[in-house]
Amino acid sequence: MTVYLATGNAGKVRDFAGVPALDLRPLPSFAALPPVEETGTTFEANARLKAEHYSRLAPVHWLVADDSGLEVDALGGAPGVHSARFAGRHGDDEANNRLLLERLDGIPRERRSARYRCVLALAREGAIVQTFEGACEGLILEHGRGSGGFGYDPLFFSTAAQASFAALPLERKAALSHRGAAARALLEWLRLHVEED
Repeated sequence: MTVYLATGNAGKVRDFAGVPALDLRPLPSFAALPPVEETGTTFEANARLKAEHYSRLAPVHWLVADDSGLEVDALGGAPGVHSARFAGRHGDDEANNRLLLERLDGIPRERRSARYRCVLALAREGAIVQTFEGACEGLILEHGRGSGGFGYDPLFFSTAAQASFAALPLERKAALSHRGAAARALLEWLRLHVEED
């Protein structure tokens, strides 16, 4: 069964591609669809907004939308839902990382705990069917490490992997990441509740 992912973010598409057995494809018409304003104050609220909006417009059976980001304890959970636009312009990874390091300047390693969080909202014909959440723990490095990934990955040191997300192969990252955890929960739900279309 194919589920379509409503995103224009190539990094997210790559992350989900690392999850075995899940046929999650980019929504072909995504760029042509009118965008939705992400006014939610939580990842779940924004994921729901996007899933409802795009599933009303796109002629597909099952659609999923992702909202995800970084929560840094020393910053009171920021950047949170503003992760992609932390420094102002949406998707400016370099500026976002630079601002994050500025805000954490002088904070010791033991107080730089953080987590990535992801919520997936599954929708059909404009109605939310189910949501799925994943999270992974780590800390924020003082300098970026690795050349892979996107967003805050060079600065996010995974506790489980003992490496930055930007230094991990795609499959290893998917096995440990917030998106991987949410995607596996989605896959399990589909296997239990949905027959092949």
